Amino acid sequence: MWYSTNAIGIVALVFALFLGGCGTKQEIVVDEPKEHGIQEEPIIVQESQPKQEEKPAPKATMRPYEVNGVVYRPTVVRIGDKFRGVASWYGSDFHGKKTSSGEVYNMYELTAAHKTFPMNTMVKVTNLNNGKSVIVRVNDRGPFVKDRIIDLSYAAAKRLGMLDTGTAPVELEILGFDSTIGTLPKTEGSAAPKEVILKDFAVQIGAFRRYRGAAYVKSQNALVDGRYRAIIRKFDYEGAPIYRVWLVGFRSEQEARDFIASGRYPGAFLIRDVQ
Repeated sequence: MWYSTNAIGIVALVFALFLGGCGTKQEIVVDEPKEHGIQEEPIIVQESQPKQEEKPAPKATMRPYEVNGVVYRPTVVRIGDKFRGVASWYGSDFHGKKTSSGEVYNMYELTAAHKTFPMNTMVKVTNLNNGKSVIVRVNDRGPFVKDRIIDLSYAAAKRLGMLDTGTAPVELEILGFDSTIGTLPKTEGSAAPKEVILKDFAVQIGAFRRYRGAAYVKSQNALVDGRYRAIIRKFDYEGAPIYRVWLVGFRSEQEARDFIASGRYPGAFLIRDVQ
């Protein structure tokens, strides 16, 4: 274990990490005991900042790379890509508060939070239970729950008929980027679908109500495997700060997923740290 025995209070808590998305409220937020040598309040906290949109990357960024003998390729999302998973929704508790993009969340608009899609990605969401669908724009990060694929606004969830159930199995289809719905090529040989190369993947390894807990975990994971470093990101949750500890330095989604699958950080999950 990478924790010392005199920090057992935090050790018992750090793996109860993960707060339920933007509105699913399933992450356990800890209020850890005071530890010697850990500052009560931060001097500098890396705040979540408004995100800048990803631009098409040069072909050089598509080159494969190797980590621990495994060859990875950069992660690309394209118009027409489809994904399946469980959707949740968030509403009045977050209405009027800033999202990760810097926008103010409006529960009556058709928006959503996604862990990795670029901000302003246009996504068609289909409820696999009833066939209803809605088009949303990604303007937030989340859900901060391991097995959820998207967190929908109240309005989007209402259109999908999932307000009462809270969650639903869904299919996501990427329709476009930069708030614009694009088109797929209609004939062979036509221009390729628009695509975006994703980077800045991170793995969340802890979440704390008080900064000192996050600072302790960050200090114990300052440099992992000589390539991943711990950072702290501050968010708002239920009207109070929440300090999340992320490992950054992953150059593709698969590299991050393989790291999570190693089991070194139980409860860890994927996110993107895009400034």
